[in-house]
Parts: sequence; C-alpha cells; structure tokens
Amino acid sequence: MKIVDVVCAAGRTGFFFDDQKAIKEGAKTNGGTYAGDPLTAGFTQVRQSGEAISIMYVLEDGQIAHGDCAAVQYSGASGRDPLFLAEQFIPMIEQEIAPLLIGQELNSFKDLCKITEGNFKDKQLKDKQLHTAIRYGLSQANLDAVAKSKHKLMAEVIASEYGQLVSAKAIPIFCQSGDNRYDGADKMIIKQADILPHALINNVADKLGYKGELLLEYITWLSKRIIELRPNNNYHPTLHLDLYGTVGIIFNNNVEKIVDYLATLEKAAYPFNLNIEGPVDTGERESQIVCLAAITQSLDNKGIAVKIVADEWCNTLEDVRDFADFKAGHILQIKTPDLGGINNTAEAVLYCKSKGVGAYQGGTCNETDRSAIVCTHVAMGCSPDQILAKPGMGVDEGYMIVFNEMNRILRLGKRLS
Repeated sequence: MKIVDVVCAAGRTGFFFDDQKAIKEGAKTNGGTYAGDPLTAGFTQVRQSGEAISIMYVLEDGQIAHGDCAAVQYSGASGRDPLFLAEQFIPMIEQEIAPLLIGQELNSFKDLCKITEGNFKDKQLKDKQLHTAIRYGLSQANLDAVAKSKHKLMAEVIASEYGQLVSAKAIPIFCQSGDNRYDGADKMIIKQADILPHALINNVADKLGYKGELLLEYITWLSKRIIELRPNNNYHPTLHLDLYGTVGIIFNNNVEKIVDYLATLEKAAYPFNLNIEGPVDTGERESQIVCLAAITQSLDNKGIAVKIVADEWCNTLEDVRDFADFKAGHILQIKTPDLGGINNTAEAVLYCKSKGVGAYQGGTCNETDRSAIVCTHVAMGCSPDQILAKPGMGVDEGYMIVFNEMNRILRLGKRLS
C-alpha cells in the first residue's frame, strides 16, 4: 500500500507556549497568563496559545493515517528548537515534504522515518534538521500508516520492528498538575494515579522558597493528603516533582547542599518514594551532565533514596545516550517532541533500559490528544518505566486519554494472543 496524498490542518494544543526564561526571571502571573515582556526569541508574549499541525496521509485504500506536530511548552529553552507556529510551517510541509512521501510504500515504519528524519533540511533552521515538531508529527503519521497497511496495532508495529513484545501490563502513568498543585493532587489521588503530581516548581519566590521551605511544606502536605484520601493502603504512589533548576539557584549549584536539602524532602515524603526532576539547570549541556551525575552519585553514596530525573539539556537521542552513559540521573525524561521522530523515542527507551537507567517516556502538556495516543502505543511497544499523562494540566483529560488507550491495547492484545 502507498501514500497517495498528504493533507495538513492547523490545530491547537492542550496547553500553551511559555517563555521559561521570562518566568524564571520574575514574570508575574496575571490570571491565566503572565505580565511582563518575553525574553526568548520568537515569543510575542510570555504566554501564548499552543499550536499544532495535523498531518494526514491519504492511503491507496482510502484510509487516513494521522499524526500531530507539536512542540514543548518551554520552546526555545535549554537548547530546544524555537517556537513552533503553524502558519510558518504548513507551506513548507506541503511544498517540500509531501512530494517526497507521496508514492512511498508502507512496508516499514523505520524506513519511512529515515525519509522524514534526514533527507532534507529545514530552510528556516538553516543547517539543522527539520524542526523537531515536524519530525514528531510525521513519524506519528508514519507509524499509523504502516499499522493500517498491515492491519496491526501501532504498538505491535513498534514491538515488531524493535525486537520487543507488546507489554502485557500497564505502564505506570505520571500526572501533572500545573500551578493547581493542591486541587490537582486531589484529582490524582482520587483517580489513583501511579505517579504524581509534577507541581510546576518553576519559581523560587512563590513556589520553592529562598530556603526551600515552600516546597518542603508542600511535600509534607502531599504525603499526609494521600494517606487521608486514599481508599486503602494498597494505593502507594510515587511522588515526582519538577523543580526546573530552582534548587540549584538557591544553593548556587552546590552539590552537597543540594543533596542535604533533598534528604529533608525525602523525610517529608515518607512513606512514599520521591523523584526530583531538574534540581539544577547549569545553562549548558556538558556542565548539566557533570552536575547531575555528581548529585546522583552523592545521593547513592549517602543512602538517600531520592531519585534524580534528568530533563533540561537532555533533549535529543544523542543527549539521552550521553546522560545515560554518565549516569546523570537515576531516571531520564525522554521528552518525546524534543527527540523529533518517535522512532528516536523508542530507541531512547531501549538504550536507557540497556544501561540500567530509568526511562521516563515524557513529553509536554503542550501536545494533542493524537500525539498522546500514538505515544501510548510507543510505550506499550517498548515498555518504559513510566509514561506522562498528556496533554494539558487539568489532570482529568490527559490521564483519561493515556489510561483508556493503554487499556484498549491491553484488552485487544489478550484477544489477539
């Protein structure tokens, strides 16, 4: 079966593009947005609407394969590709990419991704590959098209082409609350999310505290709240909080001071396990690897059970490999839109597993329902340690999308086995 046409449609995502630099430097919340001037190139406001492009392949038999181009909330930060705006990229996809895809046989997901990952350059990015968001959406459509041509689940195609088996059990789901970290946590506890609540600790003054006291207070509350609301003692989630480098700010990236502070958070989280994502952001890749590796080793040496999750500067497949090789974190977030094609996501998950490093198949609140569904199939095909509930920060919607699709795959797998 072949691709006979490629059609694009502009879309919205489940959240926003936010200028991380402006927020870190003190942009104040103003209702549902931020006051102040943007500081990252391409932004016209500190917060602006998230945009997507739906890429639809029309197949020979009339079926439509579909993927969504989307970029992370904090586009343009920590070495990521710039702001992704639909009107800038739809003409390029239609004029430069579509002709290379029309007529392609749908024999192999990997082979299609070789075309969409590397055979042409993005003129707007000069010497770089296509924008990661475009490669992300194209690869989703590639997977859907091959699955439709073979009458298989997308998860089955991933497992087959990467020498794996479709998971026979659910992958733990991690929910994120955004700034609504109290009511959002209640939702997660009621729904019995496996991992929670993210909490968006991206500002020292309002969320962390200049001595870390605000975060300590929140984790203490969260641990007690789970015990108060959980239906029974069998519900024992992992606490996972994203700090966006703010702990590094208050301790000037001093490893031992950071580790001592994390030990106090571990006690506050008891009896629940604690993951800390992004304790530092050193401002560039190599020093970030060194600093996270030092924090990880120090925690291990001292017997502190807090797990470090790498995020900032761990953007590409090459980055994931380097972070894993240097043990720069106990767990690596594989931030799916940042890796470009979802073929890179699958390879990153499998590389982490081969190195004994936790694989968190993440992404961003600023995705779509379609990218979340396709990512769920990738996860079920290569079995990471956890997967992000997405898109959005409202908890209910993202959790529903990922949970329901995962259970469809599980039930269909039992029927087909």
